[in-house]
Amino acid sequence: MTVSDWREVTVTRLGWEADGVVSLVLASTGGSSLPEWEAGAHIDVRLPSGIVRQYSLCGELGDPAYTIAVLRETDGRGGSAEIHDTALIGRTLAIRGPRNHFPLESATHHVLVAGGIGITPVLAMAREATARGDSWELHYGGRATTTMAFVCQARALAESAGAPFHLRAGEPLDLSALVRDVPEGGAIHACGPPGLLAALRQEIDGARPGLPLYTEQFTSAGTGAAASGPEGADGKAFEVELAGTGETVVVTPGTSILEAVRTLRPDVLASCEEGFCGTCETKVLGGTPVHADTILSEQERAQNASMMICVGGCTSQRLILDL
Repeated sequence: MTVSDWREVTVTRLGWEADGVVSLVLASTGGSSLPEWEAGAHIDVRLPSGIVRQYSLCGELGDPAYTIAVLRETDGRGGSAEIHDTALIGRTLAIRGPRNHFPLESATHHVLVAGGIGITPVLAMAREATARGDSWELHYGGRATTTMAFVCQARALAESAGAPFHLRAGEPLDLSALVRDVPEGGAIHACGPPGLLAALRQEIDGARPGLPLYTEQFTSAGTGAAASGPEGADGKAFEVELAGTGETVVVTPGTSILEAVRTLRPDVLASCEEGFCGTCETKVLGGTPVHADTILSEQERAQNASMMICVGGCTSQRLILDL
């Protein structure tokens, strides 16, 4: 990724969408049009402090400006607090993207599931499904209605489209009934915390194996490969070659590819460093990567065209990256 990947936008509007959730409208600073996007897409946002965070686009499709919504994370890493505490109206920010690892896949019926701030890409999916003329329903759960963003917009959209809207506040979504009632040819798209997505997968595996489930989580699972640290399959060191310069660096056990690469290229961007945001996605030009992220599908992993270098590893002696 290079400086040219970034473009400047101006924060033209702030709005409170729920307790602890603020929305930002971002308009192109130079007057040029922002790239078109599809439901499920997100952008990287470089905040005034210089840190980079990712937010799903949740505005109207075709709107010339982008809209994002940010939940204040009391135990977060500072990005949401900076957005909530900084006077951003009129400020210029840098954004990159959009990128989409969570598109609305084809199905005879879309079952859309949102947990908390996971409503942001899911609401855009409901809008896209409506624009397509597709059949859909929305299940939205959260701690309390006061903390759940875009409830009114979601309800109004469902009413206008004649789509079922199931709102659960303060109690779990009925995943058993949700999975049972998906019609043949239907698919589930879900965004939310790891616990919700794991429970949904467990319900599908137990009741309806093979039912299509597409997910995106907005925090790290905290366990598993992505949290255990990258290395070669045998726990040994391996070399990483940067194709742009021919330089090589050794990745030792306990060190991430990202950390090793930054000894040569300190400007390489990353954000979550836990494999769920996609900022450090890098093209793979040679070698056999080990994927430990929660973004790429099984098909994308098998293609080995790219990897998240913050958590990935390698089974070959050398890995060649497009850097």
